[in-house]
Amino acid sequence: MLRIVLFAIVVIVLLLLLPRLVSGSRTMPAVGSVAPEFKLPSQDGSLIALIDYRGSWVVLYFYPKDQTPGCTREAHNFQADQAKYAERHAIVLGVSVDSVDSHKKFCAKEGLNFKLLADRDGRVSKVYGSLTNLGVVKFAQRHTFIIDPAGRIAKVYTSVDPERHSAEVLAGLDRLRKE
Repeated sequence: MLRIVLFAIVVIVLLLLLPRLVSGSRTMPAVGSVAPEFKLPSQDGSLIALIDYRGSWVVLYFYPKDQTPGCTREAHNFQADQAKYAERHAIVLGVSVDSVDSHKKFCAKEGLNFKLLADRDGRVSKVYGSLTNLGVVKFAQRHTFIIDPAGRIAKVYTSVDPERHSAEVLAGLDRLRKE
């Protein structure tokens, strides 16, 4: 009987502490709000600021980890569709908490030529409601934001299938550009 009571107490304590253990902002910028500004280093070491893309559509996608199967598939699809994004006057920017060096290796290995941004402290991922922090391990969740030429959030994707996501984003851009 004592074991059952102790087990129940442990379960209750874990359930109460779990939200604190898995911390990170879940509040995302709302559609129509001004996109939070940022400046982050890319795989080539250059600093990329969101404001520099004012006047263009921006596809800002957050992903968990370089050189993992889902993230590689998603990046390949964004890469394969670069000409389609250019036709729509859209820029693709990927963000993870990986380092500049990790991004550089990932881009070289996978033939990626769009910008991957290193959010080492998770600050930008957190502001965009995409950071998961498990204590010593933190990563960006797979979320995408379409930012319009005026710098406002036009569309948010929180359920992302890496295999089909680029096509989904292109269709979303087409709908948004007609509005």
